[in-house]
Amino acid sequence: MKEVTPKVRFAPSPTGYLHIGGLRTALYNYLFACNKKGKIILRIEDTDRKRFVEGATEKLIDTLKWAGFEFDEGPHVDGKSGSYLQSERLNIYNDHINKLIESGKAYYCFCTKERLTVLRAEQQKQKLSQAKYDKHCLHLSKNVIEKKLKSGIPKVVRLNVEPDKTIIFDDVIKERVEFESNNVDDQVLIKSDGFPTYHLANVVDDHLMGVTHVIRGEEWLSSTPKHILLYDYFGWEKPVFAHLPLLLNPDKSKLSKRQGDVAVEDYRNKGYLKEALINFVALLGWNTGDDREFFTMDELIQNFNLKRVHKSGAVFNIEKLNWLNAEHLRKKPNKEVLQMLKDELSCSEYKDKNFDDDYLLLIIEAMKPRVTFVKEFISNCPYFYKPPNKYDENVVRKKWKEDTPEHLTKFLENIALLNNPSKDDFENALSQTAEELKIGNGELIHPIRLAVSGMGTGPGVYDLQYIVGKEETINRINRALEVIKVPNTNLSN
Repeated sequence: MKEVTPKVRFAPSPTGYLHIGGLRTALYNYLFACNKKGKIILRIEDTDRKRFVEGATEKLIDTLKWAGFEFDEGPHVDGKSGSYLQSERLNIYNDHINKLIESGKAYYCFCTKERLTVLRAEQQKQKLSQAKYDKHCLHLSKNVIEKKLKSGIPKVVRLNVEPDKTIIFDDVIKERVEFESNNVDDQVLIKSDGFPTYHLANVVDDHLMGVTHVIRGEEWLSSTPKHILLYDYFGWEKPVFAHLPLLLNPDKSKLSKRQGDVAVEDYRNKGYLKEALINFVALLGWNTGDDREFFTMDELIQNFNLKRVHKSGAVFNIEKLNWLNAEHLRKKPNKEVLQMLKDELSCSEYKDKNFDDDYLLLIIEAMKPRVTFVKEFISNCPYFYKPPNKYDENVVRKKWKEDTPEHLTKFLENIALLNNPSKDDFENALSQTAEELKIGNGELIHPIRLAVSGMGTGPGVYDLQYIVGKEETINRINRALEVIKVPNTNLSN
C-alpha cells in the first residue's frame, strides 16, 4: 500500500494576537510536514464574528512570516485568497449541514436563551457532571419545524449524538482515547447568525482540503468525539489526531497573561530573535531524547518526530528562553548582527550620529559574549557611543586611590608616544607603566576602565581602549582626572 503524503494545517482564529501556544502548534505542524516532505495549509477560522478583530488576520500572517514559516497553501496578506477564509465558505458548510439534517444526524433547535438558562440551572441543581442539551427540539414534528422556519424564529442546528455509544480513537500522543456518547453534548453546528461553529467548519474543511493529520492543542481533546461523529456521519476517512500537551506557568497553572507575556508579538517587540523563540517553543513538550537544547530550524525539521512529544504539560521557563536568545545571537555572523544593531541605533538616542561600520563591528566582537539582546549592544555599553558623564561610585571607592592620578598621568605619557596603537600596544604601554611605577597591572586596569567607560565591568580594558581609540582614551582619562576626587562626593556634573 502506497504511503500517503502527509498534509497538515494551522488554523488560527483572528481574535487578536498569536498566542505562544498557537506558535507551538504552528511549529509542530510545520516541522512534521517538512520532515515528512508533506504540505502545510494556513487556514483562517474567522467564523466567530463576535470575537473577530479587524486587522488580526494580517497581523497573524505577518507574525508567522517573521517566525520563518512558509505555507504551501493559504491566504495572502491582502486577504484575496478567500478559499482559505472560512467566512467566505458559508455555502459549502450550508450544503453539508443540509445533508446531515436530511439524514437525521443534525436537527434544528429553536430554544430561546431563557429556556437554555433554566435547563442549565436545573441540571446544576441535580449536580450533573456536565450540562447538556436535552434534545427537546429533536422531537418536534416536521410541520412545526416548517412553520418555525417560515416565521423566521431564531434557530441553530445541533449535532444529533446517538446515546449509549463508545467513541474510540487513537491519538499519536495520548494513545487510545475513549468517550461515552452519553457524556457528549448535542453541539451547535450552525449558529443563529448563520455561521458555522469550529466543530463543523474545521471537519468539513479538513476533509475537503485533504488534511491527513490534525495536530492541535490538548484543549481540543474533549471536542474530538464530536468531530469523530461528524466524520462517521459524513462517511469520511478520519485523519490521524495528535493533541499537544498544555503550556504551563512555573506554578503549573495553564499559561496565561496574568503571569507574563503570552503573545508572540510581545517577545518580538522585546527583541527576542525568531531563531531563539522557535528553538525554545520547540522544546516546550518535545526533545530528541538527549540533553541537546540548541537547534536551528533545519535541525528541528531533521530531528522532529511526533512520537517524542510529551504527554504531560510543559513549563514556560523564561530563563531558558533568555539563554537561547544569547546563544543564537552569538552564533550569528557579525555582519548580520551589524544590520540589526544599526536598526536599533536608528531608534535610539544616537539616531542622529553616524558610526562607521568597522567601528560597530569592533563593538559587536567585544560585546557578543556579554549580551542577550541586540539592544544590549547599546544599553550595556553606552560609553562606545558617547563619553561617560558619571562614574560608578562603588568602583571609585574601591579602585580610585590617592595615587591613582599620578599613575594615570604616567600612563598618559606612555600612550601619547604610540602611533596608531593596536590592542597589544595598549597592553604593552600599561605593563610598561606598571613596571616603571613598581605596581601591579591591576592598579592601572581598574582606574583606566572606570575613566574610559564610567563602569567597573565590560570587555577587556585593551579592547575598550582600542575601540574608542588613542585620542578618545586620552581625553576620557583627562576628564576623569578632573572630575573624580578622593574622597569623592560629587561624581557627576
